[in-house]
Amino acid sequence: MEKHDNTPSFQLLVLITNPKLAEKATRIFRRSTLPVQYRLNAEGTASSEIMDMLGLGSIDKCILMSTVPKALGDSMLSRLRAELHLGTINSGIAFTLSLTGLNKQLMRMLTKIDEENTSHSIRKVGNSMSDTQYALIVATVNIGFSGDVMDAARAAGASGGTVIHSRWIGNQEAAVSWGLSMQEEKEIVLILSDTEKKVEIMSAISEKCGMRSEAKGIVLSLPIDAVMGL
Repeated sequence: MEKHDNTPSFQLLVLITNPKLAEKATRIFRRSTLPVQYRLNAEGTASSEIMDMLGLGSIDKCILMSTVPKALGDSMLSRLRAELHLGTINSGIAFTLSLTGLNKQLMRMLTKIDEENTSHSIRKVGNSMSDTQYALIVATVNIGFSGDVMDAARAAGASGGTVIHSRWIGNQEAAVSWGLSMQEEKEIVLILSDTEKKVEIMSAISEKCGMRSEAKGIVLSLPIDAVMGL
């Protein structure tokens, strides 16, 4: 007998945009009544001279994240694309990542939201690119090396990235036992890539900014479910 998995699917919804549109997006997120929402400050990887030349303004970026039921994730992507005009110059990009684990309380809250939304038809705006394969490349390097990461990534076919400043909180003794010298201050570079280019980009970053370099870089990738804004 064929078994059907009725377990609801959940995603992490991520929006990367400029501060002005982030304010509008924040209101959209709040109206969605989702239980978990975060906003991070970041910066783009283009130089300020290039941004000024193109008339695109500041390289300051904001990242908004929220956990959503999959059906609502698709709807939110369409809503963000329509209201923020994603895909136009200096707008932003939104995408979803599949989640494989949640704590019980959050699971209950999201399941309730999912049940409420499935009783209504969801109208999609624009074309979801869920049938196109993309990957999110995440490179963590010592502070000051995000430019080197992007130089290597662009040479391998990447178009751009977003930098988040962070702090390493791992076990120093464990790092030393592996022969690693870890700086506390870190930069996290996020790069959205075609799956076909993923390995080449990751290899280029590892070669230039890997653990044997001064950057002490760690590179990983995550599959993207759907994208709006490319």
